[in-house]
Amino acid sequence: MKIPFGLKKTATLCVLKNGQKFMLLKRFKPPNKGLYTPVGGKLEPHESPLNAAIRETFEETGIDVGHMKFCGLLTETSPVEYNWTNYVYLAEIECIPPPPCNEGELKWIDFDEVLHVPAPKTDWYIYKYILEKKPFAFHAEFDDRINLIAMTEEIENLTVYEAS
Repeated sequence: MKIPFGLKKTATLCVLKNGQKFMLLKRFKPPNKGLYTPVGGKLEPHESPLNAAIRETFEETGIDVGHMKFCGLLTETSPVEYNWTNYVYLAEIECIPPPPCNEGELKWIDFDEVLHVPAPKTDWYIYKYILEKKPFAFHAEFDDRINLIAMTEEIENLTVYEAS
């Protein structure tokens, strides 16, 4: 079955954290090629978001997290094919050397450095809310070139980003 154009795909973002540091993946392929992101990926048929997060973390890092904590949602909307519903999970892990990964290069990045590495603008807000232990329901709107136009946090009805 082909997914209709514009219909949101469902995925997980698996945030691996130790203190103020995040193990991020510099991606080899789209979407977000060349950017630092959490590990994660699409749900398989009949798979729960939590099971997908645990599976994707193991597949991409070899780390068996056992369980992850649900933190929030990130929905992404654009007039092109980039439309996602992302379940965001967190695992607190030991500060181990980043393992090899066939999806990209894993690296520990301190929260203070996240704004200084190539990363999706949406992700900084995710890490900020996780560090503040606040649940979130982000909605990000993009233009036809996948540039972030605006982002709201819908629990608090708060605009967290607006392009100038």
